[in-house]
Amino acid sequence: MSAYRTESLPVVVIGAGPVGLAAAAHLLERGLEPLVLEAGDQPGAAVRSWGHVRLFSPWEYDVDAAAARLLEATGWELPDRDALPTGAELVDRYLAPLAATAQLSGRIRTGTRVVAVSRVGVDKTRTVGREGRAYLVRTVADGRVLDLTARAVVDASGTWGQPNPLGAAGLPAVGEAEAAPWLVGPLPDVLGADRARFAGRHTLVVGMGHSAANTLLALVELQQDEPGTRVSWAIRGRSPARLYGGGDADGLPARGLLGSTLRTAVQAGHVELHREVTLTRLTPTAGGQLQVTGTGRDEAPLRLTVDALAAATGFRPDLDMLREVRLDLDPGVEAPARLAPLIDPNLHSCGTVPPHGHRDLAHPDEGLYLVGMKSYGRAPTFLLATGYEQVRSIAAALAGDVEAAGSVQLQLPSTGVCSTDLGAREAAESTGVGFATGSEHGYSAEGPELEPEPAACCGPAPQPVSIGAPAAGR
Repeated sequence: MSAYRTESLPVVVIGAGPVGLAAAAHLLERGLEPLVLEAGDQPGAAVRSWGHVRLFSPWEYDVDAAAARLLEATGWELPDRDALPTGAELVDRYLAPLAATAQLSGRIRTGTRVVAVSRVGVDKTRTVGREGRAYLVRTVADGRVLDLTARAVVDASGTWGQPNPLGAAGLPAVGEAEAAPWLVGPLPDVLGADRARFAGRHTLVVGMGHSAANTLLALVELQQDEPGTRVSWAIRGRSPARLYGGGDADGLPARGLLGSTLRTAVQAGHVELHREVTLTRLTPTAGGQLQVTGTGRDEAPLRLTVDALAAATGFRPDLDMLREVRLDLDPGVEAPARLAPLIDPNLHSCGTVPPHGHRDLAHPDEGLYLVGMKSYGRAPTFLLATGYEQVRSIAAALAGDVEAAGSVQLQLPSTGVCSTDLGAREAAESTGVGFATGSEHGYSAEGPELEPEPAACCGPAPQPVSIGAPAAGR
C-alpha cells in the first residue's frame, strides 16, 4: 500500500471536449471528484472551431451514456436520432448543456492551460518513493501560474492545436512559417464566414484525410456560384483510393458519401489532382500570392501559384507537457505502446479497432492516462465511441472496480476498404493493385479498381455505434 494519501484529491481531466466531459461524468458516477481544465474560453472550444462541419454519424451515436444520464435528469432530450449534427450543434445541443449541469458546472475551469504534469516532490528520474505520489499539474490562467495536485490525470486534450507540417520527412517546408498569412487551416468555413477569401481564387488543399475531403467539396460547391474559383489538391501518395473509401460498404453512410462525391468531382475536372507530391518551399510573391514549389510524380518539378493553402495534413500529440512523467509510448505512432499495434496506420485501414480499456492505456506512472484523439498519437480514424469506452473503463479502474474496468466492449463501423496484411499490400503495390496503406497521407499503387474487402477484415462486421469527427479525428 502507498505511504501517500491521495483519496481526497480530484482526478484532473485535461480538456473539456466530448471525451473529457464524458470522463468527468463517468468519474462522478463512480463517486470520484473530477476537475476539468480547459484551455479554451468555453467547453468544446476545439469543436466550435470547426462548427460549420457536419459529423459523419447521427445523434443516436454522438452522446456518451453517462453524460446522457446527467442530462436527462435536467429534462434534456436527445435530438432527432437520425440527424447529422454540425460541430456547432454538437456544442450547443450537447456539450454546453452537459457542462452547465449542476454536477459539472462547478468542476470545470475554462481559460486554464495545462503546461506541465509531474509527480509531487520528484522529477522523472526518481524511482524510489515514486509510486503512490500525487500528481502536480501546472496551469496558467490569466497570466498566472497555479500548481494543482491530483490523485490521477486523464489527458483528453486532443491534437487539434498540433498540425503536422507541410514539408517532407515530418519537417516544415522551407518558408512555411513565413507563409502563415496564406495558410487557412484544415477546415476553413469556405461557404460561410471565409467565403470571400476563396471566391474566384485559387486554393491548394494538401492532405488525404476527411478534413481535406470536406474542404475540397466545399470549394467545388463554391465554384458553381463563383466563376474563376480554382481548386488544386496535392497528395503524397500515388492514389486517393483510401479516401474515396468503400462507398455503400462504409458502416457510416455519410463518410462513404463524402469519398464517393469527391471522386466524382475529381473525375469531372472540378478538382486538379496532383499525386506523389513533396512540398519543399513556400514563397510569397510580389503580387500577393503564394508560390508553392516541390516535386510530383516521377520527381517532375511542381510549381503552383495560389491565393490560399489549406493544410489538411493531420495532427500529432503535444507531449511537451508530459516530459516529467513516465510514459510508455510507441516510438512511431506516439500512442500508448499496447494500443499502438491495434491502430498503426501501416497495418490497419478499416477504421475499426479491437476493444481496449485501462490496461492498454496505462503507463509506468500509475493513474496517468492519455485518452481520446490524443491516445491515437499520430494515427488517424479515431471515433468518439472509442474515447467514450476508454474513459468508462478508466473511471471504473480508478474506483477499484476491476471487473467493470476489464469488461470492455466496443464495436466500430468499418470504412469498407481494409488492408491488414502489410506483406500482401506491398506485393500488390509492386504489381499495380490499389491497396491503401491506411495512413492519413499514405499511398497505394494505381491499377484496376478493387472490390471492397468484407467489413470483417478487422473483426466481425459491426453496426455503427460511434461517430467520426472531421480529420484527425477530433
